Amino acid sequence: MHNTRSAVKDLTAGSPMRLILGFAIPLFGGMLFQQFYNMMDTLIVGRFLGVQALAGVGATSSINFMIIGFCMGVCNGFAIPISQQFGAGRYDKMRRFYANSIYLSAVFSVVMTAVVCILCRQILQWMQTPSDIMGYAYTYIFIIFLGIPVTYVYNLFSAAIRALGDSRAPVVFLVISSVLNIILDIVFITAFHLGVAGAAAATVISQGVSGALSIIHIRRKMPQLHLGAEDRAFVHSYAEKLTAMGIPMGLQYSITAIGSVILQTSVNTLGSSYVAALTAGTKVNAFFATPFDAIGSTMATYVGQNAGAGKLERIGQGLRAATVIGVLYSISAFVILFFTGRQLCGIFTGESAGDLAYHGWQYLVIVSAFYIPLHFVNAVRFLIQGVGYPGTAILSGAFEMVGRAGVALFLVPRIGYVGACFASPCAWILADIFLFCAYRLTVKRLYALKAESGRA
Repeated sequence: MHNTRSAVKDLTAGSPMRLILGFAIPLFGGMLFQQFYNMMDTLIVGRFLGVQALAGVGATSSINFMIIGFCMGVCNGFAIPISQQFGAGRYDKMRRFYANSIYLSAVFSVVMTAVVCILCRQILQWMQTPSDIMGYAYTYIFIIFLGIPVTYVYNLFSAAIRALGDSRAPVVFLVISSVLNIILDIVFITAFHLGVAGAAAATVISQGVSGALSIIHIRRKMPQLHLGAEDRAFVHSYAEKLTAMGIPMGLQYSITAIGSVILQTSVNTLGSSYVAALTAGTKVNAFFATPFDAIGSTMATYVGQNAGAGKLERIGQGLRAATVIGVLYSISAFVILFFTGRQLCGIFTGESAGDLAYHGWQYLVIVSAFYIPLHFVNAVRFLIQGVGYPGTAILSGAFEMVGRAGVALFLVPRIGYVGACFASPCAWILADIFLFCAYRLTVKRLYALKAESGRA
């Protein structure tokens, strides 16, 4: 085992800016490819199956985020104790947390798959999904939900890899799976004529490949996570801590998404053409917002390792470095989307001069003008989660939910589609107000705990 080349990375020593960039760039590459193959679903559906199929897939995006986001959040939460124990050098405890996270993920995935598949159609009806796209929406999201166990496999093992400081390997896996997804999209839709079912199946299969490659990588390159007989026991106290970390982070995604579900419901009442425009805009936005997700995940690992090592002064240094990166990117992204947003939306709609592309551009310009608040939502939230206070994530998610739901209930009925474009900016600003206060309190609490442990 000791002859195996290790791929782990220590983030507790060295320049925070260099470490954060070195970790975030490969992670960004992986997330970019993940968004890329998600976009290919939408692009191929829109081009080959038409606007109604595109709207049907788009109408599921918020409920998709609510459920699949919960899976992602849980797995990221499970990785926090792993990164903390790695930073502290307690590898025996790290392996036990890792083993127990696998057991919990298996249980969560089975229960969630059964529940959401049973309730799938009722949820879409409650969201007032237009009747002309209901069939497309139900077929697509039902298959995605059947793949929840695959989602857990990929997210759990890739999160464990990142917890030990390796953000490069998941990039390679996602490149492979993204290419596979594109091939399967084209084959399933154009050759086998499977429609939106083919697009959904391609996504699930591709993610399964990424999960399998993550497991192989751990076996070959990460001896620190190889489980011996003494590591495999189910430990109630470890399971409790993992659950206390994972569920709040999962709920943070889901609570945030509740506002998106309410917003989607409101947009659905405007008609399928606006649903299609919003779908195109949100897909392009997801692509451009990927660096913020990468920065957030980087902060969780960076802070988790440094908090575990007791190097609290590096937390603030890391946030300042991440903010410089985030602000510079936000300004650049706004300029690019302002001048090219209509053409980018036209990729999905098949034309760049009509109403669909124009409304997609409206959404992109408004949202990208508020990218700096989005940066802080990700950087500060994941920082707080990384030091072990996941309950804060639920509260920040609640503020986002209130922002989106408020716009959906009060602004969209009055000014229509443009009101929907301001939903996310309002959500981010409300979340930031809470997170800035929570950050100050968290740092004070950490230093107080360190002082108490020093006296003890």
